[in-house]
Amino acid sequence: MTYVIHGVFSFLATAMFGIIFNSPRNRLLHCGFVGAVGWLVFFSSRDLLLEGDAVKASFIGAFAVAIVAHLFSKRYRTPMIIFSVAGIIPLVPGGTAYNTMRNVMEKSYDAANAHAMEVLMISGAIAMGLVFAEVIIQLVFNNRKTA
Repeated sequence: MTYVIHGVFSFLATAMFGIIFNSPRNRLLHCGFVGAVGWLVFFSSRDLLLEGDAVKASFIGAFAVAIVAHLFSKRYRTPMIIFSVAGIIPLVPGGTAYNTMRNVMEKSYDAANAHAMEVLMISGAIAMGLVFAEVIIQLVFNNRKTA
């Protein structure tokens, strides 16, 4: 039941961010689906496979977002950025970034430093997941064309 709730709310959050980012109306459901897939992959890998490691789970979730976004962009002849930007929204570590700034304002610099490092690692993992998926997709599609 937890996965259903997480899936529904990540779908809704991503679709709403699709509206904010001016995604085409006929692609909002697809954007929501991409975000839900990314979040569910992140959530399940963090809890089941990686024993709470949010950095590795963020990489896997972003990788899934990029793969699904690329498949949708090919299928619907829409730029991939429409799907991937909205799709990574659930993975962004906003709460941890907030805690970083809160600890800075409270002059608790050790805690702020720990939160900041986690934010940087998660953000880097998201970026690397998107890049790795793009490289793999390009290798697959280029090998198909030459074969």
